[in-house]
Amino acid sequence: MKVGVVLNPIAGGGRLKRHWAQAAASLKTNFGDFDLRETQASGDAERLAIDLAAGGCELVIAAGGDGTASEVADGLLQAQSETGHESALGLLPCGTGIDFARGLGMPRGISASVKHIADAKGRKIDAGRICYIDDHGALASRHFINIASLGLSGATDRAVNADKRKGRISVKALFFWRTVLEFLRYRFQDVRITIDDGEPVEVRMALVAVANGKFFGGGMMIAPDADLSDGQFDIVIVRAANKLGLIRDIRLLYGGRHRNHPAITILRGRKVLVEPLGDAEKNGALVDIDGESPGRIPATFEILPGALTLRG
Repeated sequence: MKVGVVLNPIAGGGRLKRHWAQAAASLKTNFGDFDLRETQASGDAERLAIDLAAGGCELVIAAGGDGTASEVADGLLQAQSETGHESALGLLPCGTGIDFARGLGMPRGISASVKHIADAKGRKIDAGRICYIDDHGALASRHFINIASLGLSGATDRAVNADKRKGRISVKALFFWRTVLEFLRYRFQDVRITIDDGEPVEVRMALVAVANGKFFGGGMMIAPDADLSDGQFDIVIVRAANKLGLIRDIRLLYGGRHRNHPAITILRGRKVLVEPLGDAEKNGALVDIDGESPGRIPATFEILPGALTLRG
């Protein structure tokens, strides 16, 4: 098997890079020779994954956090669409957020993760595609594998990624406190949500999560019933409510115990359109795509059933 690895050297505060000798030895033991590429900037993982897939790699391993995994998956799906060559995705998780790997129940530790990939059989999973407005005002699109959302999550992503303590304190603590702080600043936004061919619903919301996987935000089980291979999104709508009460109830998200919360609705569908109501600037909520926030709504989310092969 021809194997490629896309390494984010700053993931997890550089932890994986510091232990790369161990990771490389484990990769060589399990796979033999492999083609290593390192990212230098945001967006590099997507391009490098395309290059590795075009070069004939049957397996491309994303070594980093959720952002790296998402970019690699996006690159593999682009390469598959353009060339017809399908490469499987593997995960060597280490980063500020490893929520997608958490949802897969992957083992902890470098050697255990590599062996898990080597022993796993490839399986088909769904992917998502989102079209949105980027920070320059242009229409943009990309694939995602875990969760894309809007509202509080987009603001929290930007705050977490800019926090100088990233990599030095626990992921759960960092996301929790940044979520609380951003929520205190957050102004509820008015949006229109259309799911499949249903009637549009107008909502004053704090958060809308369009989920393929279960976890986001450093361990919050936002979509406890999500299934990576059921051909549908779980759409979680957190409506405007008393802020102190919602902050108190954030703890419910970590155990997936929010299904019956009065401010939360969970729906299912294959296509979701979210548009700002009224003043587009005021209600143009920031989007979050697998832990990164590259733009805002209006946004369209579409499920791609069985689009990606996962080893893990």
